[in-house]
Amino acid sequence: MKTVNHWIGGKTVEGASGNYGPVTDPATGEVTTQVALASADEVDAAVRVAQEAYQSWGQSSLAARTKVLFAYRALLDANRDAIAELITAEHGKVHSDALGEVARGLEIVELACGITTQLKGELSTSVSNRVDVAAIRQPLGVVAGITPFNFPAMVPMWMFPLAVACGNTFILKPSEKDPSAANKLAELASEAGLPDGVLNVVHGDKAAVDALLAHPGIAAVSFVGSTPIARHIHTTASANGKRVQALGGAKNHMLVLPDADLDAAADAAVSAAYGSAGERCMAISAVVAVGSIGDALVEKIRERAEKIKIGPGNDPDSEMGPLITAAHRDKVASYVKGAADQGADVVLDGTGYTVDGFEKGHWIGLSLLDNVKTDSDAYRDEIFGPVLCVLRAETYEEGVALINASPFGNGTAIFTRDGGAARRFQLEIEAGMVGVNVPIPVPVGYHSFGGWKDSLFGDHHIYGNDGIHFYTRGKVVTTRWPDPSEAPVGVDLGFPRNH
Repeated sequence: MKTVNHWIGGKTVEGASGNYGPVTDPATGEVTTQVALASADEVDAAVRVAQEAYQSWGQSSLAARTKVLFAYRALLDANRDAIAELITAEHGKVHSDALGEVARGLEIVELACGITTQLKGELSTSVSNRVDVAAIRQPLGVVAGITPFNFPAMVPMWMFPLAVACGNTFILKPSEKDPSAANKLAELASEAGLPDGVLNVVHGDKAAVDALLAHPGIAAVSFVGSTPIARHIHTTASANGKRVQALGGAKNHMLVLPDADLDAAADAAVSAAYGSAGERCMAISAVVAVGSIGDALVEKIRERAEKIKIGPGNDPDSEMGPLITAAHRDKVASYVKGAADQGADVVLDGTGYTVDGFEKGHWIGLSLLDNVKTDSDAYRDEIFGPVLCVLRAETYEEGVALINASPFGNGTAIFTRDGGAARRFQLEIEAGMVGVNVPIPVPVGYHSFGGWKDSLFGDHHIYGNDGIHFYTRGKVVTTRWPDPSEAPVGVDLGFPRNH
């Protein structure tokens, strides 16, 4: 059986704890790989390697860093298919979706290639007599990233390219459910010329995570995952004196007004709810239909959903693959099975779905629930699967109030032809990312990604300008060089004068 080991100091390092976790092919249900699970001692060893590498990398020139990043971008581009195949084999998403994930990660590598302009700093000359003030940004040291299973390549690339471009060294703890893509990313970085120890991959479970959160050699922690874990990460790492950005879960809403193009709205709802089998924090999981359009919209969504082809991710005809594990599939199914008892109309029931020849795979079909109540489990919880809830509202104001009452505030969207309503929505809605006739408003790489309320813990969003600020700290330098002809002025105990 294949074993995925750690990547530390520019080479593969076999696990020493004796503990291994199973990695399953979601399409077949078979365990294909085992992954080494690091102990606290192994995490400590990786941190020490990263600390040593920081001594030189943190002092390296911007030209040296960007040279590596440009080479890395080229290698990632050349290896898109290979990375996508690893994602499909361990996560289950279809190949085209995996390729899209790699492409979105590449956006952040490209942003990192331009780090020279982002780290220019500021200078004010002659703020007083021959006194200049400069503001500069410097790296933090060793930083860590803890990433989820649903985007095993993209989310790590949201973190480490910017972190190392800013001069930090990085320890990545990817999901143990689909670990191979992370190792491939690190191997390609080494091939691009990244010095040994600058990017390290340590696999593990909660023991490895807790070791990273407590380690005094880690200056900052980035996290993407569920809200309960994000809250734990933020609380624990902050208590240990670390800077933290922890992105949590979501219940993303799409408000559809009566004047909207219902065909476009239905297309968007199906794409955003069921893409990547709903296993993404930016999935639209709740559609709020305003006024009399609800029945027509639900019917259009049903018609489209019934045509989606589900199958193995490596089948070119498949549009949606399986879920990551059998346990997660069963949990998702439980929301559908209990929906009717909590007042919903089950328009489509995807539970019990199988694929011929792959009966042991983690399959579930598309589910559509109408007239969902806000106190039901299917609405309150982040399901993280191909289940779309439809709620009804009589007015725009009622729909906005419903959305704003959610404890989550990750992303949201409005579908309308009314510019005035769209403008009101983007100002009144309580969410960090807003789409206007765009169902999944994931920002491009040079704008930052992150939500509000229980979808974000910490002050910084991820990537973009927020990401660069997160991985650096500011310093202000005040300088006065006396004129060569000036005589010493003697001691002055007064407050420095600017005028």
